[in-house]
Amino acid sequence: MTGPARGIAWLSRARLVRGAIVVMVAPWMVTAAGAAAPERRYTIAFANLTEAPGVSLEGTGFSGADVRQSFVLAARTLPVELVFYDNQGDDARAIANAEAAIARKVDLYIQYHRGGTANTAVAQKLKAAGIPVLAVNEPVPGAPLYSLDNAVAGRIAGDALAQFAGRTWAGQPTVAVVIGRVSTSAERVQGVAEALRKRFPAVPVSMLETQGNTAQVAALLGPVLAAQPPRKVLIAATDDATALAAKSAVESAGRARDAAIVGHGVDRSIHGGANDRKELDPNNRASIVLGSVAFYLDRMGYQVLPLAMRMLRGETVPARMVTPHKLITPANVFAEYPPYDMN
Repeated sequence: MTGPARGIAWLSRARLVRGAIVVMVAPWMVTAAGAAAPERRYTIAFANLTEAPGVSLEGTGFSGADVRQSFVLAARTLPVELVFYDNQGDDARAIANAEAAIARKVDLYIQYHRGGTANTAVAQKLKAAGIPVLAVNEPVPGAPLYSLDNAVAGRIAGDALAQFAGRTWAGQPTVAVVIGRVSTSAERVQGVAEALRKRFPAVPVSMLETQGNTAQVAALLGPVLAAQPPRKVLIAATDDATALAAKSAVESAGRARDAAIVGHGVDRSIHGGANDRKELDPNNRASIVLGSVAFYLDRMGYQVLPLAMRMLRGETVPARMVTPHKLITPANVFAEYPPYDMN
């Protein structure tokens, strides 16, 4: 018995197994139906802001290497080949990188560069080559933008401090301080101040500029603490390193009972691993560092590459998409950042 007759015989040998019909299908029928065609693989270029060692991104503790690694990890389950470029924070380099990607005939270009003139030139060149662009954190003309939302992050931090003060220090005289990269984190700082003033309009908010130098934290914060002996102090730090330095300064001044701190970023300096015993740890819930607002720069690839895939498949994406910022505390840190030891 051959051909279709043999196939019918295979089908006739359907068996009932625990209430389910199991149908034996002839191999020739599978071959005839054909396997599903594999999904096309795309070449995606990512031009990073900078990968210089020791240079932090967006006023946080994350580096360009952290961002790049997030793309490498996120690409593992996608039909993509990644090509990496380093813009080096330089306009000429950013333009040269786009030209190199055009010569390579990539399918989509992800641009992370701070420079309006260069981004305009990059957009024009890629448009002429018919290559779509996805912008990261800085606008590129005509391209969808995925970015942080510093104003929202600041409001989350300010609201966390305000809620703590209302719950713990109700009716007690209180002052607030925003410390760190104040001048270069304007939206973040404004968000903190707005949230604090919404809940406590009479509470004065001081701005202390460190320009990212944590060695300045104690010198700037010490006089504020000394001048406010009867008052409680709410401290919003623009980054985690500053938050940790502020904690040390408060403890050195003997004012730990009078202060609460919230940072921004959630890099490994503050959350660590299961054996690191960092500040945000499930066993450290009495810390004066209430938490830090997550920026997820070390997970950017997981957010951006799916958007790139949607664009490549012809789907419409919003003109702007933002990072889902969240307050990370000792209570939820392992849910958001499981320590490497436990993975």
